[in-house]
Amino acid sequence: MIGVLALQGGVAPHLQALASIGLAAAPVRTAEEVRRADGLVLPGGESGAQLRLIARHGLEGALRELAASGRPLLCTCAGLILAARRVERPEQWSLGVLDVDVERNAYGRQLESFEVEEGGMRMVFIRAPRIVRTGAKVEVLARLEGDPVLVRSGNVVGAAFHPELAGETAVHRLAFRA
Repeated sequence: MIGVLALQGGVAPHLQALASIGLAAAPVRTAEEVRRADGLVLPGGESGAQLRLIARHGLEGALRELAASGRPLLCTCAGLILAARRVERPEQWSLGVLDVDVERNAYGRQLESFEVEEGGMRMVFIRAPRIVRTGAKVEVLARLEGDPVLVRSGNVVGAAFHPELAGETAVHRLAFRA
């Protein structure tokens, strides 16, 4: 079963995307549920709110364990911010499980949200982070105007955009090898 961290943000669209590619998926809210998951999605939403809820529910250890275990982890938009090694503008704490630095809200405010098709993939950007640095072991899988927007390092896939809102399943298939 693939878990979707269901503290805040776009949970339902990820559950639908996973089901559409034949993967059993469920919302997860506790450390025990995270530990039992075969893989996990850190969805978009508001990263500050998600971080407060991760702390309140004592999930940091379970999330780090999952990433270190080799089980697949898909991080979209705010999820990418949570997973990043470093967060800028403003600086904030993160899990540091993906060797990238990100700049929050770099593609504009809510009213400046946009959709684009690049490399045959539709991408929805809503207050999206920009990847400003990638580590040596991070593979860039897609770019937008030169900036990495889809990356992978081992079992962790990070997307600056919302594939689940574009009706895309390619990113979910990539992350969970479906």
